[in-house]
Amino acid sequence: MAINLDAMSRKELIQLKSDIDAALKSAEVRERKEALKAAESAAAEFGFSLDELSGGTKTRAGKTTKSPAKYRNPANPEDTWTGRGRKPRWVHEAISNGVDITELEI
Repeated sequence: MAINLDAMSRKELIQLKSDIDAALKSAEVRERKEALKAAESAAAEFGFSLDELSGGTKTRAGKTTKSPAKYRNPANPEDTWTGRGRKPRWVHEAISNGVDITELEI
């Protein structure tokens, strides 16, 4: 399939580029679905789900899973912090009381 790009007008070239971009996105979505299906099938052959193998939960496109906790409050083990975002009050209090943050690591 040879296309003579030199013979096309600028408007035709822009339309062709737009069509190609749309086709590339469509092909990527299709290939991702095929890859996911193949991965699920391969995991199922060994008696696992992808969730079990990846250590996380399935996410929708563009969404991320919650980061695992890195720090735990020694006074209340239910209080955890991932190390991202603002430090919780218990972390500030521990640091101000002379506790090294490495002591709070899980």
